[in-house]
Amino acid sequence: MGETKLRETETISETIKELAVLSMKPKALIEAVKARHPSASKKDIARAAFLTIILSAEYASKETQALHDLASETSDGESFG
Repeated sequence: MGETKLRETETISETIKELAVLSMKPKALIEAVKARHPSASKKDIARAAFLTIILSAEYASKETQALHDLASETSDGESFG
């Protein structure tokens, strides 16, 4: 992953951390993230959600599960590479 793409992913990850709440449906979170990052694809958002999971797994297990559900649902049917 290029440095620019990594920075974009980190920025989207920060947005996900700001917007995500436990009862939020993945589709609602994706729409909220796309409102702040209109050029982000679902694949970009899924990548950022997985990054958020990795960075927060040690500290917030409930939030991590919600983000895992988002990332998994978002990436269904899409290949990463």
